[in-house]
Formats: sequence, C-alpha cells, structure tokens
Amino acid sequence: TGASRGIGKGILELFVENGANVAFSYIGDSKEAKSVESDFSNHKQKVVSYMSDASSFEQSQKLIDDVVNDFGSIDVLVNNAGITIDNLLLRMSEEDFKRVIDVNLKSVFNTTKAILRTMLKQRSGSIINMSSVVGVKGNAGQSNYSASKAGLFGFTKTVAREVASKNITVNVLAPAAETRLIATIPGVDVNPDDPSEERHPQLVTPSVLLMCDEDAPTGRVIHAGNGEFYSSAIFSNTHINLGKDVTYEELLEHKERLLDMSSSCLLYTSDAADE
Repeated sequence: TGASRGIGKGILELFVENGANVAFSYIGDSKEAKSVESDFSNHKQKVVSYMSDASSFEQSQKLIDDVVNDFGSIDVLVNNAGITIDNLLLRMSEEDFKRVIDVNLKSVFNTTKAILRTMLKQRSGSIINMSSVVGVKGNAGQSNYSASKAGLFGFTKTVAREVASKNITVNVLAPAAETRLIATIPGVDVNPDDPSEERHPQLVTPSVLLMCDEDAPTGRVIHAGNGEFYSSAIFSNTHINLGKDVTYEELLEHKERLLDMSSSCLLYTSDAADE
C-alpha cells in the first residue's frame, strides 16, 4: 500500500529490479500512480495500480481479492500507507487523531486480515509493516502519529506468533528518510522531491528484501536510514521484589533503583519463531 512516491516507490522499484510482479494501491492522485505503473512496467514484469482506501475494511478486502484474481497469489505484503496531521495534543481534534490511527494503524489490520487466508493456503508469505522512529521515542505535536506507529510493534509481534508455524513472517521496518511525511513536520527543512544522498529513501529499501527472503526473521523491529541498520527490542532492569504486602513508602525508598537502567538486559526475545 502507498507506493506512488518516497519509500514506497523505492521498494516497488527494488522489487521490480529483482524480478517481482508488483501490485500497489493508492488514494488521491491517479495520474501519479498511473505514471509509476507505466514507468516500471515491462514485458517481463507486471506492475498494476489499484485505487483503494487502506483505512476501509471493505476496500482492503476487495483490494486483496482483486490482486489475487489478477496475479494468482501474493507472496509479500508491505503496509506502507501513512499520513500525518500534526498538532499539540491540546489543539488536536478527535477527528484528526482518529483519522491518523485509521490510516496508519487500522489499515494494517485491514490488509493483514484480508491477506492471511491466502498466505495460510500457500503456507508461505512475508508481511512488512512500516513504522517510524517516532513510534519508539515520540515527538512533540505528533501524539496521533506516534501512537499509530507504536501500535504496530504490538500488532506485528502478536500476528508473528500466530502464524510462525505456517512459514509466514511478520516484521516491522522503522525507516528514517527524507519523505513527504517528514516534510510536514514543523521546523524540518527537507525537499522530498530532491532528498539528500545520505537521507535518500532508497537507502532504506535493502532491509525490505532481508525481511522477505527465505531465512527472514519474524516478529522483529529493524531500523534503517542513512545507510545504517539496527534492531531494537524491549529491555528491563533488575527486578525489585518487595513482597505481597508492599506499600507506597517502601516502593518510594527504591525509586532510584527502579528507574536505573544501567544494568538493563533483554526482557523479551524478539524473534517469534524462537519462542
């Protein structure tokens, strides 16, 4: 979903270069989508665009049905649809919060649920959910966007556990690149139509191939940007056992130790297939 520009377009290009047929959805500018379709189609590979609102459960189901009918199968799903409607929480409307959640998070539920039956029949498939570093660390003025991207971590890890035995992998990619969404953040001066070499969206795309190869991990969060790649996970410090009769005053005495992360260690292993 969402491959007319930016990271999505870079992923589409990489798939085509590696011999894949590609179906992608768009909403809005049909001329832009049809231009991408025309630019990347050739006699060997098929590239087809579908107008579909990823935030709609019904349209997402129809999209997957149409792609399966036209292509015969779906091996990889990249959930890349995303928007920003930024504002401080005090000024943010319920409508703006809900719209971002619907497009960025609910859309992933919509398309993933729609495609699972196909992948389960195939007993294979890769699902890649596009998050953001903002989902990890937060960003002032983006409580809706941060919540939508953070929600993908829990969703991805849960679905990865549910389908790990069926040879289906589900992972998160948290990219950092100069894109249309980044350009909307107040105070950020970037040109998504002419990204810098060190922050180009194409520097993110190799990690997508890593996530859909035969030995791909599952339930992982991989960060990519500026030619740098790393994984993130949840860590905790040493447990403090204060017993079943613990009081607030006793906990308060251990506050410094409770918040000290200097001796932290991995809390949960990340790869769902290993659990």
